[in-house]
Amino acid sequence: MHPAPSVIIFTTLSGLGFGLLAFLGLGIPDVTGNTAFAFFALAYAMAAGGLLASTFHLGNKKNAIYAFSQWRTSWLSREGIAAVATLVIFGPVAIGRVFFDSDMALIGVIGSVFALLTVFTTSMIYAQLKTIPRWYQPIVPVMFLLHAIAGGALFAGASKLAGVLLLLLVGVMVWMWREGDRREADGADTMESATGLGAIGKVRMYESAHTARNYVMDEMIHRVGRKHAQKLRNIAILLIGALPAVMLLILPAGHFVSALAIILHLAGIAIGRWLFFAEARHVVGLYYGK
Repeated sequence: MHPAPSVIIFTTLSGLGFGLLAFLGLGIPDVTGNTAFAFFALAYAMAAGGLLASTFHLGNKKNAIYAFSQWRTSWLSREGIAAVATLVIFGPVAIGRVFFDSDMALIGVIGSVFALLTVFTTSMIYAQLKTIPRWYQPIVPVMFLLHAIAGGALFAGASKLAGVLLLLLVGVMVWMWREGDRREADGADTMESATGLGAIGKVRMYESAHTARNYVMDEMIHRVGRKHAQKLRNIAILLIGALPAVMLLILPAGHFVSALAIILHLAGIAIGRWLFFAEARHVVGLYYGK
């Protein structure tokens, strides 16, 4: 799959934003006034900013409104509805904390549940695609949720909890990559099965049906070298979780340590998300001899 920058930004920022909202809904950190305003502003900026970034991947931006109308069958539509509901629910919670020193604990808990539900719906946009073996596995939603929870803990200042969650995230990502490699290697889809001509014999592409690249080739077909991908995996593991976790669990807590851990984590997420899309192979590539 083509790793479009808008989708990478969307999945990165929205996950972190809703992860931070989930912690704020539980009263972590327990802040009010201007400090609460800063935390809620950051969470809303990442969550809403990520969602807005996803619209830049649309050919016609006006089509974004249709994302809310297909909730019966589309995980994308469910994500849009869940995201808006979450942001609305957290409105009174934020106002209460910032202006009235009011907790609104019950509404906060409900908002936290909706925040994680939003992240789950985002993950299912990818995890339900049978046409991409690397994504079609149960560990993908777990990975998205751990990204949100670990990142949320990191931004919420829960350093020790964030360190543990980041190490867990590293293990899940390694598992997801290995299982994805196995699923692609064991994939039953071939040019014969894709065209339905396997009974005749071996199938190969004689000539392309077009003389220039098209939308399918640009969006669905992307290749990344195995050695190159492995190096990027190792870098992503170090930056996403290994180095930040060591810093948070071993070094004395402080603003500098937390800030550096956040910077490393963000850089690692960008690499990991790029790999998530770049390594995914859509079966439509078989029709193009890929």
